[in-house]
Amino acid sequence: DIDPQGNTTSGLGIAKDNVDNTIYEVMLQEIDISDAICKDIFENLDIIPSNVNLAGAEIDLIDIENREYILKNAINTVRNNYDYVILDCPPSLSMLTVNAMTAADTVLVPIQCEYYALEGLSQLIHTIDLELEGVVFTMYDSRTNLSLQVVENVKDNLKQNIYKTIIPRNIRLAEAPSHGLPINKYDTKSSGAESYRMLADEVMSRWLPMSY
Repeated sequence: DIDPQGNTTSGLGIAKDNVDNTIYEVMLQEIDISDAICKDIFENLDIIPSNVNLAGAEIDLIDIENREYILKNAINTVRNNYDYVILDCPPSLSMLTVNAMTAADTVLVPIQCEYYALEGLSQLIHTIDLELEGVVFTMYDSRTNLSLQVVENVKDNLKQNIYKTIIPRNIRLAEAPSHGLPINKYDTKSSGAESYRMLADEVMSRWLPMSY
């Protein structure tokens, strides 16, 4: 979790304000990355938590040499222990995001089906020099023309990979984080859970040939 808001952390049931070892301490190189890993939060899922302290990293890293590669160097020591390492970034192009993109192999961009999200996506694509894994449409509301227009605009104007799976606006998806559970644990039969399973299958099918 590389977002100071710590939504991934709290969404997995971790009291983020009570955690001593977070990605912040890793970024400052005060602890080894292995000491920040919370193991088996759910089956086959570890997490490095985050909280509001991470907001200070931008200033704390100013005088650090090669600060853009701190996260990459840390992750390299443990990445062979995992099939996938997912870096959840803040919604801005900060030093935290730069660290994540330096460490990443590809970038997967979730885009809300609203007008301003289009502007942000265009800016991101022109800023980063990294393979774009794909675009995932989220909070899609089939009852509104806007959602359909956003999808069509992206397909027409951006020459990017677009995942076939579209994540719907779903009440159960909105409720799950407040219970500290991922959607497949909170309501596995919901349309939101099914959509994310389909997305996971798409991601894995793209990467599977590369793992051999």
